[in-house]
Amino acid sequence: MLQFSKYQGLGNDFLLLDGRLLEGGAVPDSDFVFGLTPEWIERLCDRRFGVGGDGVILALPPNAGGELRMRIFNADGTEPEMCGNGIRCLARFLADRDGDGPGRTWQIDTLAGRIVPELLPDGTIRVDMGAPFLEPAQVPTTLERGPDGLPQGELVVDGETFAVAAAGMGNPHVVIPVDAVEEIDLERFGAGFEVHPAFPARTNVHFVQVLAPDHLVMRVWERGAGPTLACGTGACATLVACHRLGLSENRARLDLPGGPLQIHWDPSSGKVFMDGPAEHVFDGVVPDPAVVAAARREAAERPRPDTPAPAAPAAGAVPAIDCATVCSNGCIRPDDCPSAEARARVEALLSGTSLDDLVALAANSLESRTRSRFERERGLGG
Repeated sequence: MLQFSKYQGLGNDFLLLDGRLLEGGAVPDSDFVFGLTPEWIERLCDRRFGVGGDGVILALPPNAGGELRMRIFNADGTEPEMCGNGIRCLARFLADRDGDGPGRTWQIDTLAGRIVPELLPDGTIRVDMGAPFLEPAQVPTTLERGPDGLPQGELVVDGETFAVAAAGMGNPHVVIPVDAVEEIDLERFGAGFEVHPAFPARTNVHFVQVLAPDHLVMRVWERGAGPTLACGTGACATLVACHRLGLSENRARLDLPGGPLQIHWDPSSGKVFMDGPAEHVFDGVVPDPAVVAAARREAAERPRPDTPAPAAPAAGAVPAIDCATVCSNGCIRPDDCPSAEARARVEALLSGTSLDDLVALAANSLESRTRSRFERERGLGG
């Protein structure tokens, strides 16, 4: 059984799995932790045939000196370097799971380096996202560094020319200022920018409209996920790019389809800080596909009630036994039971995934989460 919790940050939703106590300590990056192959991740994130989500996030033992390590997978099974909304969801998940209160910080190792989220008194999460990458090779992009101190230029997508800027937040972003963000055909141009040759590792795409120097509105096309309601690293990159282009202040509210984020580029430290919500949606369990397949095979092999009676056995042959009827009051041939092997497999399956185990698992998770939320809300109310 795969136990998960679903969280969302401004509508950007993820399945969270706690692997901090995996047996053997740190798990190599090459391993498919929890059996999560790219194909299974894609199936889990499918909104019609799976649980549904923009990605899967794993909390794992540290491997670079931090408190823990985060791995994130997009809905298509690819692994990006970082996700701002995702790390806020991870921090909220950890606080709920461990019963932590305001002021708690986590030193989280990611493919983009060390990221430090903090639980604020109002229940939102502030994330120290580190300094942005503004050199073309760091983004990476083939755009040249322009007069505003970041990669910029003009790119053509599907026959249209756009003035763009790029910035890295541990993952690549292209920012395109426009006059009316709602008039942009996101499916057409977002998909084109993502795979533009100017971005050798592909890129996240953000169209932004300036409402005021401290108020921006943007739409998001995430690399590997398509249109999403929010993107934390994208909001940070957008604020950085707009400030360098002279379009905004270094602190602004950014409205995304899922809601607002507060972004601050601190001039003294050079770091970008992001404040925003992350909320629990529900908990669940998903059975191992191999176990489900085995159970279905067992069911398929059972005779149907309307199956014609078998022909009479040849002389000297041992007659077959339908244990569902003949043996209803007990096995009539215990020394040579034809169903012994099948029954043993079923008993092994049930012993590992009993109803009591599933009920206890869900009850313990709900009780722990409810208790931590009650304690947190009682602390806020006091």
